[in-house]
Amino acid sequence: MQINRKALVATTLAAPTLLVLAVAPGTAYAHGTMSNPPSRTMVCYSEGPESPKSAACKQAVAIGGTQPLYDWNEVNIADAAGRHREIIPDGKLCSAGRDKYRGFDQARADWPATTMAGGASHTFKYRATAPHKGGFELYITKDGYDPAKPLKWSDLETKPFHTVQNPAVTEGFYTMTAKLPAKQGRHLIYAIWQRGDSPEAFYSCSDVVFGQSNPSPAPAPTGTPTATPKPTPTPGGGGAPATVSAGVGLSPATATVGRPVKVTATCGGSEVRGVVSAAFATRRNSPDAPAAAWSPSLKAVKAGTFPVTVHCKNGGLARTTLTVSHR
Repeated sequence: MQINRKALVATTLAAPTLLVLAVAPGTAYAHGTMSNPPSRTMVCYSEGPESPKSAACKQAVAIGGTQPLYDWNEVNIADAAGRHREIIPDGKLCSAGRDKYRGFDQARADWPATTMAGGASHTFKYRATAPHKGGFELYITKDGYDPAKPLKWSDLETKPFHTVQNPAVTEGFYTMTAKLPAKQGRHLIYAIWQRGDSPEAFYSCSDVVFGQSNPSPAPAPTGTPTATPKPTPTPGGGGAPATVSAGVGLSPATATVGRPVKVTATCGGSEVRGVVSAAFATRRNSPDAPAAAWSPSLKAVKAGTFPVTVHCKNGGLARTTLTVSHR
């Protein structure tokens, strides 16, 4: 599920801003990532998706393109339900096992990092695009952590150093005050946000440095970050943006010929007109009744990589790709 800047299209009314929402069927919209200390996705987004400054973020773009930076708040698993260690493999904790975010799993010691004081109190801020009930667990890496090696679950301390249920939301951020572990040197803080109103969970990796000089400080996020490019002004509308909320998600993200793929289509403030892709038995599929969200199960019929596009009644578009392989 992604925000595709190239999928913005002109209509008779406006060129809608595409806001793609990571949703599980039957759930409300929710996104988020750690903002203080900033997660890797937040760091690279803050550097600028089209022209990142750090070597780590440049390589993340080389690996996965700019789209993951625009979708900084979407490192999620829709059906996690607390099974984090079971469903996320070692070496892929920062991407939550999602190929789209594999650039953030890079094992390297030069990720921009936030300087922190070991043993001190710190107010964590977690950017919540849409607040929901749920719990947070904050883990830190063990002494001897080597950032040049792929991050494994065993690299984290066994227990989180901070847990909290339903923390306060202030100006769009969950705020959590916690005492930091008494650490030295470079470490990583791993945050898990498990929603309480759905099985969906979000994950983030924040690089930090304790008690010493920091040669590569993380940029501080400025203003209120957005998951979309800037809105396009409405022609003749005095510059007011017209916003269309559109989203598309696939489960599984890769498929085999003859197997079903569950497509999650959303058109907030509008209705889903159809899901279009040459990967499926019927190229264009439409809901039987008007709906802002629709989750059909469609059969993949040919091998290859195909665009999957959601069309909304008010002109919104959301697009992703599906890779289908032979059995």
